[in-house]
Amino acid sequence: MADSEQRGAPRSLDVQCCVVGGGPAGMMLGYLLGRAGIETAVLEKHADFFRDFRGDTVHPSTLQVMDELGLIDDFLRIPHDKLQKLEGYFGGTKLRLADIGRTKARHPFIAFMPQWDFLNFLRDKGRRYPKLRVLMSTEATDLIWANRAVRGVEARDGAGELAINADLVVACDGRHSTVRACAGLNVEEIGAPMDVLWFRASKKAEAESVLARIEPGQMMVTLDRGDYWQCAYVIAKGQYDAVKARGLDAFRADIARLAPMLEPTIADVKSWDDVKLLTVAINRLKRWTQPGLLCIGDAAHAMSPVGGVGVNLAVQDAVATANLLADKLREGTPRETDLDAVRRRREFPMRVTQAMQVMAQDTIVAAALKPGGAPFKPPLPLRIVNAVPWLQGWTARFLAIGVRPEHVRSPEAGPGSG
Repeated sequence: MADSEQRGAPRSLDVQCCVVGGGPAGMMLGYLLGRAGIETAVLEKHADFFRDFRGDTVHPSTLQVMDELGLIDDFLRIPHDKLQKLEGYFGGTKLRLADIGRTKARHPFIAFMPQWDFLNFLRDKGRRYPKLRVLMSTEATDLIWANRAVRGVEARDGAGELAINADLVVACDGRHSTVRACAGLNVEEIGAPMDVLWFRASKKAEAESVLARIEPGQMMVTLDRGDYWQCAYVIAKGQYDAVKARGLDAFRADIARLAPMLEPTIADVKSWDDVKLLTVAINRLKRWTQPGLLCIGDAAHAMSPVGGVGVNLAVQDAVATANLLADKLREGTPRETDLDAVRRRREFPMRVTQAMQVMAQDTIVAAALKPGGAPFKPPLPLRIVNAVPWLQGWTARFLAIGVRPEHVRSPEAGPGSG
């Protein structure tokens, strides 16, 4: 996989598919199309993949894809943590909400690893496919149109302007997609009652690895990352400025009360620069396509962080796209009806997942964030799941495997194929 960052890069480039965005959807799609012998360029606007506090949960559905690609052994050599049982404190009550060990997944756990390791792995493994190139530090700025169809993208790299002509452009550039905006595709906002403050704190001693902690007016998710805790402190939508106005000491004190194991190291949060705001949104496109253009992943449907399923939905979109379009690309420019087959395949699992996220937001998150009041009482459905272990396998299947898991069906042209 050739990185084009040199100033000698061509000022125009012809490919069969231009993938805009080097996140999980873009890198997986690029890998699959390069593997299938499709001339593919993946554009990543940054010089590297290093961004903190991105989704870093790799679910069994994605591990299955890596297995089907023959990559799983090398992939699991990357340092990672494993989570099999999802538990949380709801007020003073500890509940187990899911047990991935009760599913039939070949790899029955969630792997926690930095997203940049996942993306670097795909880039490194893709170097064997000469049809695939990843263009780092290359930002898509506009679409190229001809006869009311998308025929490529205008981009900018270290050497200046670059025109990339393509039979198909796939937007994988996230929930603030430049390509989607240039195409004039309208977004349907579903809404979310919360935002999330991400931070990390050192881990000084072994402590109970519980995923969620909820008290009246407060909610936090703590991810055990071996030598540190990665923390997501949930706040009511639009309340970041109010939290900051109370001061950093008050913020750290709230964290220590909610999660006592963080008290010895919460001082690691030395300033508000150590706290990153994630503005939570749930939205989706009604139309994922224009002639010559397809949106997938967050560019087509932004997911809530509830369940940590965003990365895996994006990967599933990429697998479905390669399955449906690799042969079409080999024949030439896919028709818009061919592109819309991806939406028809992926819209149902996306809508079901978003509906479950909205239900969790309305019944758990919104209730937890109400200020003051009586001690938080877990909703009855959660208490039933905790009391009936076999139900924990059903919830785990929904979270870890998904509604419609995809399997790799796109062909492999083979290393060295020209």
